[in-house]
Amino acid sequence: MATIDRQATTLALAHALSAAERGLAVIPLSRTKLPALRSPHRDDPVPDPVGVACHGECGLLGHGVYDASTDPARIRELFAAAPWATGYGIACGLPPHHLIGIDLDTKSGTDSSSALRELALRHLFTIPETVVVLTPSGGRHLWLTGPPDVVVPNSAGRLAPGIDIRGAGGYLVGPGSRTEHGLYGAAPATAHLAPAPCPPSLLRLLLPPPRTNHPTPTSTGQHGQGLVQFVLAAHEGQRNTRLFWAACRAYENDIGPALVDPLVEAAMGTGLSEREARATIASAARMTGRRA
Repeated sequence: MATIDRQATTLALAHALSAAERGLAVIPLSRTKLPALRSPHRDDPVPDPVGVACHGECGLLGHGVYDASTDPARIRELFAAAPWATGYGIACGLPPHHLIGIDLDTKSGTDSSSALRELALRHLFTIPETVVVLTPSGGRHLWLTGPPDVVVPNSAGRLAPGIDIRGAGGYLVGPGSRTEHGLYGAAPATAHLAPAPCPPSLLRLLLPPPRTNHPTPTSTGQHGQGLVQFVLAAHEGQRNTRLFWAACRAYENDIGPALVDPLVEAAMGTGLSEREARATIASAARMTGRRA
């Protein structure tokens, strides 16, 4: 049974409520940095045969980041159900901030800060002044915001060794949380800041590359068809991400205007509305400095 540290739990709840006032959806965490409430489906005899996981539709607590809320009453309910919680997680990808976390790790001898600086020089972006959370191991979490129509996935080491990304479906350990390794706290000079927008060049790096076994076509027509097929292959949860990525590549290759309607049609075939699809393509046009 988890040891209850009532003072740590009280402080974690206070910090969580303060974060919620800023529009950040939160959940209670244990000392291991995992969600404090166990899944109500952990003892289910057989996994769902179609692979559809419950995200809280059952009405019970214990669905991890899907429990995240900005409602004070709901947050108190979550912490009351987990009196052993000593920290809180902040859900990424949710409105109004659409938070993106850049986790600069210090483990395994990696110099993640230098790796990020090299990426910034190579891809011509600057990390803006933003919230920085210091971890007990000496790492840093940079808080950035993304566009509402772009889904940034979670990744570990894909951007560079030692750099993990917290996006949609992920969470960041909130400042004021106490874990088995120590306390998380906001860097003093950044505690008053709001999360800054993610630089466009960095945002493009955070989106997944196309997954295809075919060589990249050389002609413009083939390339455009490949981008359309890439969007058509999207599953639920990938649709906006794939559409945004494909539209960025189209505009970068000067075939964006010609592909707007085919991309919209492909996106609608995956379940997006025409309005959602056109908004995502317009965002890609702005991101690449083109006009939709």
